[in-house]
Amino acid sequence: MNKQQLASKIWESANKMRSKIEANEYKDYILGFIFYKYLSDTEEKFLKENDFTADDIKALTEGDTDTKAFVQNGIGYFIVYKDLFSTWIAKGKDFDVSDVRDALSAFSRLINPTHKKVFDRILNTLDTGLSKLGDSSGSQTKAISDLIQLIKVIPMDGKQDYDVLGFIYEYLISMFAANAGKKAGEFYTPHEVSLLMSEIVASHVKDKAEIKIYDPTSGSGSLLINIGSSVAKHISNANNIKYYAQEIKENTYNLTRMNLVMRGILPDNIVTRNGDTLEDDWPYFEDNDPIGTYNPLYVDAVVSNPPYSQAWEPTNKEADPRYARFGLAPKTKADFAFLLHDLFHLKPDGIMTIVLPHGVLFRGGEEGEIRKNLIEQNHIDTVIGLPANIFFGTGIPTIIVVLKKKRLSNDVLIIDASKGFSKVGKNNVLRASDIKKIADTVTSRTSSDKFSRVVSQEEIRRNDYNLNIPRYVDSSEAAETWDIYASMFGGIPKSEIAAFDAYWNTFAGLKLSLFTDTDKPHCVLAVDDIEKAIKENEAVSSWVRRYEEAFGDFAELLKDELIEKWETLNSNKEESIISNAIFERLERVALVDKYSVYQALDDEWTKTSIDLEILQTEGFDATKKVNPNMVLKKKNGKDQEVQDGWIGHVIPFELVQETLLKEQFDQLRQDEERIAEVQAAIEEITETVLEDEDVLKEIQELRLEEKKLKTAINKESLALHLKTKATIEGLSDAQVITLLEAKWIAPLMTAIHKIPNTIIAELIARIRALTDKYATTYAEVAGQIAETKASLSALIDGLTGNEYDMKGLNELQSLLRGE
Repeated sequence: MNKQQLASKIWESANKMRSKIEANEYKDYILGFIFYKYLSDTEEKFLKENDFTADDIKALTEGDTDTKAFVQNGIGYFIVYKDLFSTWIAKGKDFDVSDVRDALSAFSRLINPTHKKVFDRILNTLDTGLSKLGDSSGSQTKAISDLIQLIKVIPMDGKQDYDVLGFIYEYLISMFAANAGKKAGEFYTPHEVSLLMSEIVASHVKDKAEIKIYDPTSGSGSLLINIGSSVAKHISNANNIKYYAQEIKENTYNLTRMNLVMRGILPDNIVTRNGDTLEDDWPYFEDNDPIGTYNPLYVDAVVSNPPYSQAWEPTNKEADPRYARFGLAPKTKADFAFLLHDLFHLKPDGIMTIVLPHGVLFRGGEEGEIRKNLIEQNHIDTVIGLPANIFFGTGIPTIIVVLKKKRLSNDVLIIDASKGFSKVGKNNVLRASDIKKIADTVTSRTSSDKFSRVVSQEEIRRNDYNLNIPRYVDSSEAAETWDIYASMFGGIPKSEIAAFDAYWNTFAGLKLSLFTDTDKPHCVLAVDDIEKAIKENEAVSSWVRRYEEAFGDFAELLKDELIEKWETLNSNKEESIISNAIFERLERVALVDKYSVYQALDDEWTKTSIDLEILQTEGFDATKKVNPNMVLKKKNGKDQEVQDGWIGHVIPFELVQETLLKEQFDQLRQDEERIAEVQAAIEEITETVLEDEDVLKEIQELRLEEKKLKTAINKESLALHLKTKATIEGLSDAQVITLLEAKWIAPLMTAIHKIPNTIIAELIARIRALTDKYATTYAEVAGQIAETKASLSALIDGLTGNEYDMKGLNELQSLLRGE
């Protein structure tokens, strides 16, 4: 299984296993055990790399002081053999909850003093929560045993393991958040919002050799890690990124530390605190050495998603350097307190992004004064309005505010990104193209109709420092208008034809071929077949050719980037390389929304990157492997995992069948189509009279054919399946390359080649809608109404009834005649 399939499988099982335990609580247990497995596997890997044999590892005890010191100095902690995760698994039915309690207690004792800040009490939430997994020792043992059996399959011994482990950890956090209701906001920022903030920050700090990043309300640490991942794409050494995190809740604080450690971040680069960010600012010194350790925290980037409109205590904070220059947030809403805290900890050339509720843009009082000071002191760089219902547990609309200590300009970029999203379940989700468009707009600081606008400081002053987005960017759809003259007399208003100017400017002469001009402010449709006229227009054909030429060599570029360089390419950077090549080509072609093409790339890249990860981890021969296809089936009323054939590890069975085994594949499809026809024929005949002997004979013959086809299909299907397995296992390298091209490159090229036709089809639909709008005049509609009334009145003349029926009909006729 790839990492997505594995993560999904673990989540499905864990969600069933948690039974009545709240998702918000259960996450601490499964994530805690995953982390302990990571610690345990890391120690075993370290020992093996240092020539420890299996017997040496079995001999690990706390009394072996030399080995204990060696391991502690190497990885920061020491776990004896009996407490290793693998030992728990090996115990089988002899495993007991007491094994876990003893191991967690020993771990706390055996942390290297130099790593205390990273590991101390990190497993405390798990330790104190074990009793909640059952009401007896036996039930707790069973629950834990089920859990460790579930997660034992997570790989932690290959070069891509930080990514696989990190992906599963992040996936589980996101799924628990989706099921945790309002409590989700305490520990999770949706991945897509994290990515958007990450791209904005990374673009600003990308030229730095060493970077410090800080999240003062870190939750699970996912936001901080995503920032680090994006920044790491731009610097030569990811170990030059230092992570600072603060979180008020201990269980969530532990999630932050676990998350950072499991991503392979060096312990020296992890600086975390369990404390109240607003009440207890980051300490400038260690209590035991205030002078020698004095070190104010100023960083290159601050990112945060603090609790929205939380109450706080501003009393006696007037002199707090975080707030002194700007003012104190009101007691009932700490939003600006968090913002000012973040801003205070920036270096002069730093950047910060913070998620806040919309209200901070326009609320008055103390908040209005703080907003005024921030604008006048030129710290607010960008305001981004996000779609509603994008966060778990709350549907309120939110914003991202980007601030800097020092700026070259004093304007503010306002972006209304509330309309760009896809619906996933109950929530709205930013698409890859939405994230890319927003991040590019922030970087380029460009104004775009109904999306973004660079607003001068003077205009904001005139609006009394109100930053409410609709004041500056109107993203609403224009209301439909009707031309009175055209509605009465026909014709198509030139003003509405002008709405297509982007097309007319690109397709020279198309407007003249579609519409006949008049001396009035209206045109007349000049063609009978709009679709034919547009598709056969030379300017349109020329535009399509220009688009095709722009991408004429693109498949070769993809082959060179993905196929030729698969061993050495950086998967994290490769999508940017390909998207830049797409954008460069689209500069030669008008009308194409480059972000729709980017979305097509990202849709395919999600799948391609998983394959690349497998190849870079397991080698090229991974393409010639098949895996058991495990499915859940009911047995004795319980779900059991059983094998149902095979699936390709990288190369899909169906792709092999459609290419290398086409003859057998086509025969099977042909038989399947024929059996569908036979079954439809049987159903149709059985709905008629069945006494006819010829009909009965025909049904009998069809059912006999159906039986033979079912037998043949079962036999052909099994034979094809087994032959596909053998074919994949016997593929030559050249065949693999051809199949990878078909899997990675062909779908993207197909999506790219569809785009001109999509644009043309949209133009045709819009022109048709415009011409249909004024195709029937009011006089014609009135005539049709009068004709219908007359027909109905004449119909009434032929009706009979009692006295009261006739009085009613006469009254209806009077109304129809307008009397």
